[in-house]
Amino acid sequence: MHPRDLAPPPGFEPLARKSPLTTPWEPIFSRDTERAVVLGLYARAVHTNSRGFVHGGLIGALCDAAMGYSCAKIALQPGLVTVSLSLDYLSSAHEGQWLEFDTVFVKPGKTLSFAQAFVTADGQPCARANAVFRAVGDMRRTAA
Repeated sequence: MHPRDLAPPPGFEPLARKSPLTTPWEPIFSRDTERAVVLGLYARAVHTNSRGFVHGGLIGALCDAAMGYSCAKIALQPGLVTVSLSLDYLSSAHEGQWLEFDTVFVKPGKTLSFAQAFVTADGQPCARANAVFRAVGDMRRTAA
């Protein structure tokens, strides 16, 4: 069975918030907890690099999204932008594996919020991330 056809683990639903960046990576799923928005997806060929591993850029982008969504949820701040993002790749992830992006720490602030996330591939650690987000208000574009 193709990973695209697999149901996500219990508690995960299709991610409601869409982005032009992540559209080619769909389906992406999310699960809300009390203090985080956890993202997940089944790795497919479109997620891999030339060596057949899940691309680090995808991992970085989804860590950024998961931590940003989690900070917004806890800090109740719209319009957060990433100030700093660092990643450590602990092992490789492969096509067919379930990847989960779980924010495990958020320290919200009036201006800056801090977060840490862990990424697992089929339950095994593959990356960790740290980020700082700045509250800049509602940044939605308006038509001119």
